[in-house]
Parts: sequence; structure tokens; C-alpha cells
Amino acid sequence: MKLKYSYVLPVLFLIFMTGCDNKIEQFEQVGSATSPAAIEAESVSSEALPGQILLKWTAPAGDFSYLQIKYYDPLTKKDTYKVASKGTTEMLIDNTRARYGAYKFYFQTFNVAHQGGDVNVVEATSGIAPAVITVGKKTKIALTADQLSTNAQEPTEGPIKNLIDGNSGSFFHTRWSSPQLPLPQYIQINFKEPHKVFSLYYMNRNDSWTTSGRASSAELQISNDGENWETLTTLTGLPSAASAEYTSDYVVSDKTFTYFRFNVIATSGNTKYFNMAEFAMYDVELDIYDPEADEAN
Repeated sequence: MKLKYSYVLPVLFLIFMTGCDNKIEQFEQVGSATSPAAIEAESVSSEALPGQILLKWTAPAGDFSYLQIKYYDPLTKKDTYKVASKGTTEMLIDNTRARYGAYKFYFQTFNVAHQGGDVNVVEATSGIAPAVITVGKKTKIALTADQLSTNAQEPTEGPIKNLIDGNSGSFFHTRWSSPQLPLPQYIQINFKEPHKVFSLYYMNRNDSWTTSGRASSAELQISNDGENWETLTTLTGLPSAASAEYTSDYVVSDKTFTYFRFNVIATSGNTKYFNMAEFAMYDVELDIYDPEADEAN
């Protein structure tokens, strides 16, 4: 069914424009004062995007000056108006929700005298709005030397316990003396208690005479028995400058773990060893806002 509305007086057009979206761009009115050609419902298609609806339509063969799209926004509980110029054939509707089901969009064209043509209704649904995740709290995990181990300790210097001594002038070093060991080489932690969401921090050794021997790529691995390991993610492009600091984004495991490895698979200068001044792990609490959840509940 087609509904017909006419807006004849210019003053009514001014009232209409006042109620429209304040982000509307002004455009030059084109066309004649004859009855405007309508956007047929059959010519409109939609695409459900994450938290958005993309509307596309085919311009009619006849003439019109501008287009109004009206819909009810369940979030604001208000009617919303969008205005497009004659040459526009698509519009992105932001901040929509899949949980509201079908949105009804009322398409109406106008001529230069602001007279409205037929109103055609199109229904479209939104894609699921993505959750918004922010870091709520980070808590440093207390570690002791007996929780640390490695597969490549240099016997002459740089014991692994130096990673947690709070002294940026000391360092840990994997084996540089003969016989050197192939990569990967790791820092392993036995937490002795479960963890799930974490981030890590480390500082490079303070040896300004070189940029070699730094971890340039490392796998973050977890285990619950110290034997069977799963790689959660791989860090690349790690810093090589002396005393450079690195803090990872939060990492989420789909299960708890009690063992962790910073497993170095590549180094700056392609050395068969790496060194590091400080290392720390943090438990991370996440704040998660689900826009698809019912706010009333």
C-alpha cells in the first residue's frame, strides 16, 4: 500500500528540517515542482552489518529534488529522519541492533516546492552489534625465582632470576658460549595457580653497544602440565633498542592454565641467543559491554 503526504508550505519544510538528523549535509535542491518520482520499495536492498544497516536503492527514472528516510529508533525511542540528495543511492544507518528485529524505513521523495510524493516502506535488519571490551584492572602477578626456568641458560652470566629482581641493570642471558643451542629458547613460569586473561611486560638489557640478541618474535604458550603446550598468539616486531620496554595487549585464553612460556623463535641479528633485563606478568580484568543485551535486564 502506498501512502501519500503533501507538504506545500515552505514553513512546514523548515519545521521538518529542524527535526532531522543534525549531521545532515546541506545540498543544492534540483528538479522541478512537478510531482516527485518515488523510490520504489522493490528497488531498495539492505545489508546487515555489525551494529549497522546499509540501505541501497536504484534512482527512479523520473525527477525529484531530495529524499527523506524516516524510521523509528528503538534505542532512542524516537522517530529519526535522514535526508539525501537526488544523486545519493545508499545510506548507512548507524547504531542499530539485531535484537530489535526488522526496522521499518519509510522512503519519500520531495520536489523543489517541498511537496512529498508516495511513501514506500522497506524492512531491514541489523547485524549483531559487537561487544565493547575495555581493560578494567591489571594486577601484577608476584613471582619467585623458583617459578622460573629456561631451556638455554648461559652458565657464565645472566641467571634467569635476574628477570624479577627489579634491577634494570642486571639481565638474563640464554647460552652464547659454545656449544650454542638452536632456537626456540624460552622463559617458562610455573604459576602454581590458574590464570586466564593476562598481559606481559619486559625490558631489554641495558647494553647500548648492540641491538642484537633481542627477542624479535615470540610465541605465548600455555599448559596445565608443563608437557603439552598450546600457542595462544605470536608476537612479532618486538623492540631491539637497549632498555626498550614492551607491554603486550591483553590475551584471553579459552581455558585456565598454570604454566606459561615466552617462547622466542627469532632474534634481532639472527643470534642463537637472547637477553632481557626485566620480565613481568599481569592478571587482567575486562569490562565487557554487550550492546545486544537487553538494558532493562
